[in-house]
Amino acid sequence: MAAPGTDLTPATARRERTGWYFYDWANSAFSTTVLTVFLGPFLTTVTEIAAGCPLGTDDCTGRVHPFGITVAAGSFYPYVVSLSVLLTVFVLPIMGAIADRAPRKKPLLAGAAFLGAGATIAMVFVTGDRYLLGGLLFLIANIAFGAAVVVYNSFLPQLAAPDDRDKVSSRGWALGYLGGGLLLLANLIAVMLLSVDGDDQRTLDIARFCIVSAGVWWAVFTLIPLRWLKEHPAAGAATTRGNLLTDGFKQLGHTLRSLKAYPLTLFFLLAYLIYNDGIQTVIALAAQFGSEELDLEQSTLIVTILIVQFLAFGGALALGALAARIGARKTVLLSLALWLVVIVAAYWLPAGEPLPFMLLGAGIGIVLGGSQALSRSLFSQLIPQGKEGEYYGFYEISDKGTSWLGPLLFGLIFQLTNSYRLGIISLIVFFVVGGVLLAFVPIRRAITAVGNTPPRLL
Repeated sequence: MAAPGTDLTPATARRERTGWYFYDWANSAFSTTVLTVFLGPFLTTVTEIAAGCPLGTDDCTGRVHPFGITVAAGSFYPYVVSLSVLLTVFVLPIMGAIADRAPRKKPLLAGAAFLGAGATIAMVFVTGDRYLLGGLLFLIANIAFGAAVVVYNSFLPQLAAPDDRDKVSSRGWALGYLGGGLLLLANLIAVMLLSVDGDDQRTLDIARFCIVSAGVWWAVFTLIPLRWLKEHPAAGAATTRGNLLTDGFKQLGHTLRSLKAYPLTLFFLLAYLIYNDGIQTVIALAAQFGSEELDLEQSTLIVTILIVQFLAFGGALALGALAARIGARKTVLLSLALWLVVIVAAYWLPAGEPLPFMLLGAGIGIVLGGSQALSRSLFSQLIPQGKEGEYYGFYEISDKGTSWLGPLLFGLIFQLTNSYRLGIISLIVFFVVGGVLLAFVPIRRAITAVGNTPPRLL
């Protein structure tokens, strides 16, 4: 059964879905190899060199002066991340509005993906003290990454009927975790085989080429969805005249004004905003918690990251299968309950013992992919037909634009108590409040309110 408004046969639907899955495979390399592991330490080291600190300095107190602004070397990368989030919040809804107005989405996906991949590959030129070049390339890559995801997600309602979207979304997330994990594993093997103790320059060069490899992976595997996906323009898109950019701005304004007509969709977004912030905070701060509170070695943290990646592959498929039996919302609520178990277990982890931390990483992997994949498919049911790009732009803002709330709470608790354990346990509030709000969303009524047909199970 194809989605409303499509004419897919089973064979073409299967080919298109496979192509769609492969974009998750392609772009996850950026999330894992670049964002999670290599870029932060790499760009910080380059910035420290620019600040006058010798390579290998453990405690650099130097300053850099981008555009005349004095910045501590260790703060440059976090500031660039914050700036990229701010800019992304403005870019994503515009990209979604343009995607909905454009008669062809694939050129938009190609443009954003290849721009991001190209900026990542260009990191090969970030040598010596070129920290500003590295920061600029990261801004371009991260914003392009988010923009491409908006266009990519907007294909989902055209590729799967309401009853199939949980399965399709889960398979995409699963393949993404597998692809990202495989490249990360290959890069970590390269680090172990090629690094030389005491040769910090060699280590820095290896990290740079690992980052570049993610850009190459992203670009090459993006060719598969660009070849296998078909265009499914909205009813009004084919007749659009004029400048797509200005039309996109006008359409965004119209959507913002009309959002009040769908309060239940906004209610779901609020619930997602809260519990997803908890998820993103755990992911972002797990390594810091492991190193600072539990005194674990870097090798333990890296192995745990790999465990999370590969178990998230199976977890996404398993929770997707469970959603087919009990419904997506019930499965998401169950996953949030499991997240609570993970948080409580983290509070009681013993220091200096790698195995319990790795087991906790296994637990995160099992619930991580499923909770994210099913949230994406559930939201697809709450979008008015023809508005997929715009609404997924707002969805991504709920992901990207509020990711400072959890870290802020974590940081405040640590500042007041000097305890990472109390900081991590404070995140319970995000899962409890988000879960309660989600439980109170009348999903079936919300779906019919936007003119869609509810799936059999919710």
